[in-house]
Amino acid sequence: MIRALIVDDSSFMRKCLTHILESDGSIVVVGTATDGKDAVHKAKQLRPDVVLLDIEMPVMDGLVALAHIMSECPTRVLMLSALNKTEATIAIKSLEHGAVDFIAKPSGVISYDIEKLSSEIIAKVKVAADVNVHKLDLCLPKEMHRREWPKSVERKKLVVIGASTGGPRAVALVLSALPRDILAAIIVIQHMSPGFVPTFVDRLQWGCSPEISLAQEGEVIKPGRVLVVPGGCHTSILQNGVARKIHLSTTSSPHAIFPSVDHAMESAARAYGEDTLGVLLTGTGSDGARGMKALKDAGGSTIAEDQSTCVAFGMPKAAIDMGCVDEIVPLQQIANTILKMI
Repeated sequence: MIRALIVDDSSFMRKCLTHILESDGSIVVVGTATDGKDAVHKAKQLRPDVVLLDIEMPVMDGLVALAHIMSECPTRVLMLSALNKTEATIAIKSLEHGAVDFIAKPSGVISYDIEKLSSEIIAKVKVAADVNVHKLDLCLPKEMHRREWPKSVERKKLVVIGASTGGPRAVALVLSALPRDILAAIIVIQHMSPGFVPTFVDRLQWGCSPEISLAQEGEVIKPGRVLVVPGGCHTSILQNGVARKIHLSTTSSPHAIFPSVDHAMESAARAYGEDTLGVLLTGTGSDGARGMKALKDAGGSTIAEDQSTCVAFGMPKAAIDMGCVDEIVPLQQIANTILKMI
């Protein structure tokens, strides 16, 4: 049984979330809390497997409560966030402070239609329950803050990075260790609700040297730039003469996940062939394994994050098991490995 603690100042939300979770026979709600201070106390007292933690609360808000929980009794935490700009920013920031993921309330702080997300909420609680909580507090080693790297001969023109659970922080750590004048273009595919991706991009821009932006339809892919693909659509690379451009599509396909790492990597393999480097970071499931194989079959190179630093080892493991990974390295070494391989 997965033991859950629900924290929300709305009695309606607490009751609805309890009903949703306990509709699944493998989850039991062991307690509820009405504010952040109460949440910290009950997290220590009840020792739940997963905490659903609202952001906007009296006495102590969710971000402060998260900091206390992760320092006093490290626990898997899912943040509950309304889809407004302020809470979206805090939700992304919470991932940097140890939260596993977040759940976007569909219609504001008190969402009377929360039950339409029942399947997503249950799925995220189950994913969170499998996360190794001791791998949520990774710190960037001092040596990775270097900004001067030796010049090298260009060998790869495009780097495609895929990630899911635990990915926002992992992606930030990798990009923050890359120089502004990196020789290759970079495309990032992070599984995330569409409304949070622009805020995720904003957070990346604060701490990373390369130029980072949200990918746009028809945008030309250029060296030294990082394009983060939007949520809710697939990303392909189209050849237009010597230029290669981004194409965004919501057309249904065999790839059930939007955005799909497989779809983007397979497209990159067709457009760039041996000039492509695929990188698969922490994540649940197997998205990216077929894409990494496509890159290898086209003559490209591949890197997967080692299990020792993965919050969730599903995606890298699937690619490793498929036998299509050149380098398996801990998160702290991925940026350096990218630079060597391009």
